[in-house]
Amino acid sequence: MFDKLKELMGFAPAPDYNQMLKEGGVIVDVRTKAEYAGGHIKGSKNIPLSNLNTSPGIPKDKNKPIITCCASGMRSASAKSLLKSRGYTNVYNGGSWTGLNSKIGR
Repeated sequence: MFDKLKELMGFAPAPDYNQMLKEGGVIVDVRTKAEYAGGHIKGSKNIPLSNLNTSPGIPKDKNKPIITCCASGMRSASAKSLLKSRGYTNVYNGGSWTGLNSKIGR
């Protein structure tokens, strides 16, 4: 419980996105198709937030790491909440796609 409290307060260690990707994790970019076409992280999946509930592109394994991203981090936060409510256990808000891209070095 103490770890959860630390996470809520912003004191949890930063997620290791590269390790998640090595373990088979996926990056889901929830921007529109037009935004995605303007630039994106190599290897990411584009599933617009409005299609997230119905997309067959979401991994079936609910324990697989999923890193969401968008333009600023707002839609990716919504995507994380939505996926968590659907039973996904390893969902992380990567924030903006440009910021995430710089963290993973792609």
